[in-house]
Amino acid sequence: MAEEMKPNLPELAEAGWFAGHRELILSGCAGLLLLAGWLAGRADAPRGLSLGLLLGAYAAGGFYTLREAVESMRKRQFDIDTLMLVAAAGAAALGAWEEGALLLFLFSLGHALEHMAMDRARKAIEALAELAPKTAMVQRNGLEMEVRVEELQRGDRVIVKPGQRIPADGQVESGNSAVDQAPVTGESMPVDKQAGDKVFAGTVNGEGVLTVEVTKLAQESTLARMVKMVAEAQTQKSPTQRFTDRFERIFVPVVLVGAGLLIVLPPLFGFPFAESFYRAMAVLVAASPCALAIATPSAVLSGIARAARGGVLIKGGVHLENLGVLTAIAFDKTGTLTVGKPKVTDVVAVVGDEARLLTVAAAVESRSAHPLAQAVATEAKNRDLSWSEAGEVEAVTGKGVRADFEGQKIAIGNAKLFDGESIPEVVQQHALRLQAEGKTIMLIQADGQFLGVVALADTPREGVRGVLERLHQLGIQKTIMLTGDNEGVGRAIANSVGLDEVKAGLLPEDKVKAMEELEARYGQVAMVGDGVNDAPAMARATVGIAMGGASTDVALETADVALMADDLSRLPFAVALSRASRRIIRQNLWVSLGVVAVLIPATLFGWAGIGLAVLVHEGSTIVVVINALRLLAYKD
Repeated sequence: MAEEMKPNLPELAEAGWFAGHRELILSGCAGLLLLAGWLAGRADAPRGLSLGLLLGAYAAGGFYTLREAVESMRKRQFDIDTLMLVAAAGAAALGAWEEGALLLFLFSLGHALEHMAMDRARKAIEALAELAPKTAMVQRNGLEMEVRVEELQRGDRVIVKPGQRIPADGQVESGNSAVDQAPVTGESMPVDKQAGDKVFAGTVNGEGVLTVEVTKLAQESTLARMVKMVAEAQTQKSPTQRFTDRFERIFVPVVLVGAGLLIVLPPLFGFPFAESFYRAMAVLVAASPCALAIATPSAVLSGIARAARGGVLIKGGVHLENLGVLTAIAFDKTGTLTVGKPKVTDVVAVVGDEARLLTVAAAVESRSAHPLAQAVATEAKNRDLSWSEAGEVEAVTGKGVRADFEGQKIAIGNAKLFDGESIPEVVQQHALRLQAEGKTIMLIQADGQFLGVVALADTPREGVRGVLERLHQLGIQKTIMLTGDNEGVGRAIANSVGLDEVKAGLLPEDKVKAMEELEARYGQVAMVGDGVNDAPAMARATVGIAMGGASTDVALETADVALMADDLSRLPFAVALSRASRRIIRQNLWVSLGVVAVLIPATLFGWAGIGLAVLVHEGSTIVVVINALRLLAYKD
């Protein structure tokens, strides 16, 4: 029965109302025929009429059950449907047609209600596929025309008006607007977009008009791949689900053999055959692990669907469960804990003021494309500083630059650039202090006089400290940095965000060894990285978690879990959701196994008949499904 839970999104989308409710309709017919047959029997109607109505109830209630049982037997397997058919046939052999029809009616009704409830979880996934618009306004040959999204080609320029959904992954060619990326990345606030920025299919344009150059075909878009991967994730069984499948494969044949012994042995000791046969059929119903079979798949499906709605792609039940047992999480530094770009952190003037120092530095560095140089120019612009153009810049490899600016000879670089010169003690003290904090320093000199120091660093992402605190609250014992940078830089970042450990100077292969050591010490350890250079360590981890899945194809392919937005705020949500999923799975297992444990002795000793066993059994099945569906409403 668990296999029936696998989603088929195209079928769901194409199915009409009748096709989607056939099972419920047949079950309703079985119930009406059962009621009519029972009333006919009580009204002393001809036995043939009552029996015919009850046979109709058998046919309507047992249609899907028989189909599934036949399919299982073709695979040489015995499942829950087989148990139900044997019990119903046994009741008919005893002349207990009403009880047999009641069994098939309630079993089919339980099946139908399960599938309706599970459709709610599937539709949460299907809704992702519906986010992308069906058509797009495209510019071709100087004309604007509306075409189907499937017909868009790379290089097409589409016009996205205010309030419209973006039809394809692409790059903004012109226009400015705030785009709501929550459907794909889970980001709560709209993101400002301008020329050169990436946009994703299914996201909602704000108040501006955007012209977007299409970079991916409809079937290649981030949204389309998310839908495909989430659908595929349902087919990957979690450890608990594999356990219940093994349990079912062993338990069902044991129940069938046990029922056979209950039929054969008691009459040998003088027990009435009809009564022992009836009890055997009741035990078959009681022992059917229907709720057990649906307990884990329903929770996994709901958990993965809820994660996808929250901007977290989890590629299977095994990873959903593993997220919930983590005891430690390792993080890459650059691009994961930090923004991945240098930023000016300190401007220390020893001659003149900060504005003059930064103006001189920016005038020279703005002539260079080096990331450090561009960071200096950006900081100056952010402070509304302006400057005239510097003269020709001479780059001194590994040391710095020299140039003429406003009639002065300017030199900017590290201490090596000034070998043989006397650097004032106050400048040296500031330089040593800033270097001890893991920062890169630039000494600025004008006509032989040192003006001061500018320090730069790759700064922590906003909110990282809060994310780490939340992870500790959720039960993560240790947070560790794995970085290829030096110890000083790594330690400075770790101290500023509240990490527990730092392992620095690591090559990719060193990170794999570090993961092995961490797993030996802490057990279940995740690795969070950018999905490219951290892929070996992510593959070695209990769970590999990639940052910015919406921005990089590699992240979607290599990781077990992808945080679609390029920030860590979704990580505590994913861990908390996983732990909630594990709790619900355990609750479902206790309910399903508990009902079987109570019903078997109750039917074996004659305290409960087939009717009561069916009511309790099918009731427990609905309870576990509804419990699992609570995950769809999980609050971040």
